Amino acid sequence: MNSEKESFQQKNYFQKSLFYRLSQFVGFLFGARFFVAALLTFALYVSTFFLFNQEENFRNFVFDFKVHGIIFCTVLSILAGGIINQFYDFEKDYVVKPFRTRIQSFIKQKYFLYAYLVLTLISLGIASMISYRVLLFFIVYQFFMWFYSHKLSRILILNNLTFVSLTLYPFFGMMVYYETFSMKVFLMAIFLFLILLCIDIVKDTLTKSVDKALGYVTIPNYFRSKNTKIILVSLLIITMAVSAKLVDRTGISGFMSYYFTGGLFVLIICIYLLLNTSGRTKFFTLNILRFWVFVGIIAMLLNGIEGKL
Repeated sequence: MNSEKESFQQKNYFQKSLFYRLSQFVGFLFGARFFVAALLTFALYVSTFFLFNQEENFRNFVFDFKVHGIIFCTVLSILAGGIINQFYDFEKDYVVKPFRTRIQSFIKQKYFLYAYLVLTLISLGIASMISYRVLLFFIVYQFFMWFYSHKLSRILILNNLTFVSLTLYPFFGMMVYYETFSMKVFLMAIFLFLILLCIDIVKDTLTKSVDKALGYVTIPNYFRSKNTKIILVSLLIITMAVSAKLVDRTGISGFMSYYFTGGLFVLIICIYLLLNTSGRTKFFTLNILRFWVFVGIIAMLLNGIEGKL
């Protein structure tokens, strides 16, 4: 009897231990915004090869270790930024994202900080081996990610502009690296900037009361709801104008032309939903815009493959 009881206890302890370790691992993935980093990495590879690097063939690109090093440093920096952001936003996430916070609670906050330091140092170490310019690029990137989480995320308008700018910062770096300057790339950057800005503002409307209670001064809790709608609708109309300009004046073709043309109808739907006052329509708008960004990455990939064949 005793041996069976001990065996059961050992099995139960192993299951609890395995669950605890698995919960720690999932908590770390959530804390580091791993899935966001994975999507940005995919987008960075697609845009680098099919948009910025149009002259180099695939074989040369694969063996261009400098580019892979820069992208790897970017991934580490994004993971580090996600960790430091959740460290400063822990109280807000506790209310807004209770499930994620509960999973993250399996790991002590000090271990997140250790991971942040390790990821930052590895990223800067690899960057220093590539070149001093790349090192400087990532020092600036990581400083502003920390400064955003520490201070700028609570300042009106600057919080939205800084968040979107930091999201696009690695893409700007690759554009400078390949010296890809054209009207098409410029307008595409504006289009993406405006879409991400709208996403961030809509996201703030869903956490308006929590932000206000915790001292985050955002557009929705500083201006009235009516003014926030006017700002969002205006931004979406400007985005539509940029999208139309891309199709009409830059000679863009293939899947990307379909993407920007279809985007006009998607943005009209988003405007219609934003004019509705319910929280559910705001949530739908947020996810539609996020999904459309992902569709844009796939369209760029398909367009690039079509052009390389």
